Formats: sequence, C-alpha cells, structure tokens
Amino acid sequence: MIETLRLTKRHRAVTAVEDLSFSAPDGQVTGFVGPNGSGKTSTMRMVVGLDRPTSGSATVDGRPLRDHRSPQRVVGVVLDVRNTPGGMTTRAHLRWLAAAGRIPDRRADDLLEEVGLASAASRRIGALSLGMRQRLGIAAALLGDPGTLVLDEPVNGLDLDGVRWVRHLVRRLAAEGRCVLVSSHIMAELQQTVDRVVVIGAGRLLGQFDIGDLSEGTSLEDAYLTLAAGAAQYRAGTTGGSSR
Repeated sequence: MIETLRLTKRHRAVTAVEDLSFSAPDGQVTGFVGPNGSGKTSTMRMVVGLDRPTSGSATVDGRPLRDHRSPQRVVGVVLDVRNTPGGMTTRAHLRWLAAAGRIPDRRADDLLEEVGLASAASRRIGALSLGMRQRLGIAAALLGDPGTLVLDEPVNGLDLDGVRWVRHLVRRLAAEGRCVLVSSHIMAELQQTVDRVVVIGAGRLLGQFDIGDLSEGTSLEDAYLTLAAGAAQYRAGTTGGSSR
C-alpha cells in the first residue's frame, strides 16, 4: 500500500508538490492523473525514494522505501525508460539489476520471455524502439516480484497490442493482491484499467474517487476536466508559487 501524508516538495522558489495526502491500496489499480507540470513525477520519485520530501511523508507498506531491507522486493518502478543504458544488451541489463538485488539470473531470463523480448535478449538497448524499452522497463520492475508497482506512463510508445498487454498485466497484478499506481494521460485507457483515481493539479490533491462512483454517462475524462477546470478557476483568483 502507498500512502502520502501532507507530502511537500520545494525546489528553491518552485513548489512541485504541496500538502498532498492520498492512498493507493493493495489489490487495486489506482490511476494517478493531472496535467503536465502537476507534480505527478515528483510525487512518484518521492514514493520510490529517489527524492526526499521537503516535509510530510510517502510510505510503502507503512514505511519509507529506504527503510525496507530489500527495496526491489517491495516496489517495482517504471519512470523514464529513456534513461536506460543504451550500450547494454537487454539480458545484461536485467541480469545486472538482478545481481544488485541478489535475484537469480533465471528470473531475468524468464521475464524477457514474459514481456515479449526473448528474441531481443542480445540486442543493445540503444537499438530498441520506445515500446520495446517500455517492455524492458516493466520487466525490470517485476524482477523482485514486488507487492507494489509504480508505473509512470507505461503505455507510452506501445502499439495497440502492447497497450492491451499492459492493461491485462496490471489487472492481473492487482488481482494477485498487489498495489499498482499508474500515471497516464490516456483517460479512455485508464477507465478500462483502474479501480480508482487520484487527480492532482499544481501539486495539490483535486480529488480521489472510485471508477464505480462515476454517474451514468460520465466518463473519466469528463470527471477529470471538471476537477481541473475548478482548480484553474481557484488559481486564477489567488496568488502563489508554481509547480512542475
């Protein structure tokens, strides 16, 4: 389970996340949405321990990730797959990550098969398409068989078959009792995938609700745009810092 409590992150004069409290429970897929610059990636980075909060907390299973003895076995992460080292082969990259977490090489090989990259095991990552890099990123996230997954735009660059594959994967992971937090701008896809939604804007919580609570005929896109418009009107009548 992921929980944030009054989570705040400031970069000098810029406030990226402000007083943000929400939860993503086990056994569900939680969509994490907001416009560009709303603080989604900053929040995810704090959840997975890549950035420290200015104040407040972000915990996984009740503790900051840095306090867990085996982080790879607690949280699997897909953030920016473009940062994956281009000179390594897909197999070498996964085995290197596996070694860091004391995970058997066989697990890396099995995951290449599972994500559809077995035939590309000897290819250098720099020669892969964005969609193939996304699949490799998901394989890396699954290495430790974690109970929590944090996926930032996991369908970016994937074709229709790949998008459907990710949808079925995250639903299966949630059905196994795992916590899955997914960020995406594709509202129609999220509506088919998630159980609940957390909406943020300018680093603040705008709302959180279960998909099943949407009124008949109201799409996730409609609900999101209504919340975002209300936040924009509020900001227009106030002064303050910006977020990213």
